[in-house]
Amino acid sequence: MKLATFRTEGRERIGVVHAGDSRIFDLAAAAHRAGQANPAFASMLSLIDAGDAALDAARALVERYGSDLDLSRDVAGTELLAPVPEPRQMRDGMSFPLHILQAPRGQRKLAARQRGDTEELARIDAEPLGELPEVYRQVPIFYITNRFSVRGPNTTVKWPRYSKVMDYELEFGIITKGRGKDIPAAKARDHIFGFTIFNDFSARDTQRIEMDGRLGPSKGKSFDGGNVMGPWIVTPDEIGDPYRLKMEARVNGEVRSRSVSEGMLFSFEELIAYISKDETLMPGEFIGSGTVGNGCGLELGWYLEHGDVIELEVEKIGVLKNKVERQDV
Repeated sequence: MKLATFRTEGRERIGVVHAGDSRIFDLAAAAHRAGQANPAFASMLSLIDAGDAALDAARALVERYGSDLDLSRDVAGTELLAPVPEPRQMRDGMSFPLHILQAPRGQRKLAARQRGDTEELARIDAEPLGELPEVYRQVPIFYITNRFSVRGPNTTVKWPRYSKVMDYELEFGIITKGRGKDIPAAKARDHIFGFTIFNDFSARDTQRIEMDGRLGPSKGKSFDGGNVMGPWIVTPDEIGDPYRLKMEARVNGEVRSRSVSEGMLFSFEELIAYISKDETLMPGEFIGSGTVGNGCGLELGWYLEHGDVIELEVEKIGVLKNKVERQDV
């Protein structure tokens, strides 16, 4: 199933996206119609907490009432929210080797460009990429970001006033289910509720300064609306192999990059196993893949402008579309 959170009449509701992604079926309304109100349909976190029985109940309602137009609405005319508007935790990884190698080079080029140092730019361009630092093969690298700054599709991301260089990042990720600790990688797939697209908007000039402190990004990543996910969650049975998905980034309709989700240094299952070492993994957490190779302007030297529209597309999931606007224009 494809599961979405949407807002109608000032209230958040959850539904099943169907009819070729054109309609969204209101689960709580359908349960009411059936005379079987279900607290699992109060929110996406409630649905995740309720386990497989709640998903079975949702499927049964779609089979029974899916053709009832009174219980569905057009996706195009519906205000979609992030599928989990407030995840219980948010972690984002560094899983794709090409991005890991190209991102620091992009930061050096950004600094040289801001200084107007054309000779340094030429030197950086002439350098080989080099070898992947061994730490990235030893353990999964991730950071924890602001779970309260999440927004959904079709929202306008307000460019933070402290930044002059805004960027997008082409990622996908998982929403977890089932509380667990010390989860073996072999059993970690049982803790994946579904997959969604993630755009980790980044204030690159601020991030460049912060990363010298060696504790990871803070204001370079954490600002209101900067963590965008959606348009919905797709359950694993619809995804099949998540490590062969085509991925594409477009800005104002122009393709910036195409890639495939293969070659992650650590799978989501291995990420879950590592994260849950002596630490309880909660249902409703988000874990991001990290940026796919060439999946951001930092790698391409091509940053966002006021009013740009960004579309991230991941095969079998959908399209996550947002706009960026400066606050001082």
